[in-house]
Amino acid sequence: MSAVVVTGGTRGIGLACARLLAQQGHRVIAAARRAPDGPLPDGIRHLPCDVADPASVRALFDAVGPLRAVVLAAGSAGGDPAIPDEAFWRGIMATNLDGAWRCAEAAAPRLPDHEGRIIFLASVLGLRAVPDQVAYSAAKHGVIGLMKALALRLAPRGITVNALCPGWVDTEMARARWAELRMTAEEAAAGTPTRRITTAEEVAEMAAFLLSPAGRNITGQAIALDGGAGV
Repeated sequence: MSAVVVTGGTRGIGLACARLLAQQGHRVIAAARRAPDGPLPDGIRHLPCDVADPASVRALFDAVGPLRAVVLAAGSAGGDPAIPDEAFWRGIMATNLDGAWRCAEAAAPRLPDHEGRIIFLASVLGLRAVPDQVAYSAAKHGVIGLMKALALRLAPRGITVNALCPGWVDTEMARARWAELRMTAEEAAAGTPTRRITTAEEVAEMAAFLLSPAGRNITGQAIALDGGAGV
């Protein structure tokens, strides 16, 4: 059985995607630097991978075997330091943009024509920006540009490429950001028209839809899941 690789697949949105896809019968590879906190559900195998390391990415895809799709959820976030420096900028880009490109490029030749899927986890900050997250906003805008170009390049093979752009999602990464902002989850929810935060499982459901036959002619799209915050 062909595999679905989920980067960042042992935490947060990546883990939610891995769980749902495994429940739907896919053979899932949860690729991440951090090992899972406990046993993974049936159908999910963890393989170590640092998407910022070219050798690590090559080793991952060499080990996976036949490939059906990739969900590229590995990422890092955080507000800009008071005095941003090149090391901070490079660190954000290495995982969020360079890592996404590296995995997509490694996956594309292995994906089957007319069935292959590439799904990027971008962000609403790839559609708009905030002043205290310059590096992260730039990286996620880059992911959306990468997605659109790859969608056109791979369209003749019938491979779809899309990006999911969540707003606040209640994950470990978001909770760390709320702590930086001295914000509660309730305050984050109040900033959306729907007055609720998107769940990791809802993001996973959209990824699963794009992998399904119903998603076979959806490509080149940046899909916001933000409770209407960007309207």
